[in-house]
Amino acid sequence: MCGRYALTLPVEAMARLFGAVPANDLPPTPNYNICPTNQVPVVMHEDQRRLVSMRWGFIPFWYKTPQDGPLLINARAETLADKPAFRSAARERRCLLPASGFYEWQKGEGGKRLPWYACRRDGAPMALAGIWQRWHPPHAADGEPQTGEALTTCLIVTADANHELAPIHDRMPVVLSPDQWGLWLGEEGKGAAALMRPAPEGALCTYRVSTEVNSSRASGPRLIEAIDDRATDMSRTQ
Repeated sequence: MCGRYALTLPVEAMARLFGAVPANDLPPTPNYNICPTNQVPVVMHEDQRRLVSMRWGFIPFWYKTPQDGPLLINARAETLADKPAFRSAARERRCLLPASGFYEWQKGEGGKRLPWYACRRDGAPMALAGIWQRWHPPHAADGEPQTGEALTTCLIVTADANHELAPIHDRMPVVLSPDQWGLWLGEEGKGAAALMRPAPEGALCTYRVSTEVNSSRASGPRLIEAIDDRATDMSRTQ
């Protein structure tokens, strides 16, 4: 799964990278500890590419409140098109979540959670595959207008981990390369399902980071610093 990630790219740089028109209410960056329910920058296509703010935590249309069921921050690629909560968005509302890297936790001795950070080996920003949905609170039983706030929400699509990530966790986000962005966003016809696969071997660099990031309140660039001051591939630790 992907339960935390980091984004250091300024808004202007994100807009240029993705060729998207930025909204005025985007959350500030850098953010080295993006957590579920945070507002996050998202690239979506509605008449043109737009960089907008969404809540990380997908809300199915039948939820009566945002807390009416489990918090949906990830969805499995293998069942994305079949699950009632996701299949409409998988067809019509795919998006990209810009990221500098993401965290995964490995089980250590005594159940200790050991955080690892994964980023692109070439240092370039990532685009994580996602889906999005606008959720509206239901009308009152007597037909009165809706009460509560409408929310635009998203989640990250995950696949089986590749060789590099498998020793840490059995799932990983679907990371899309620039030549795949248009197809995933629905700009280039059908065939997006073929993109839902692990990152190619060798594309990512993974290394241990401090357990400080285990706290959702932690912040700052030290969270993505290697604890042994060197990036270590999982393939070299076997």
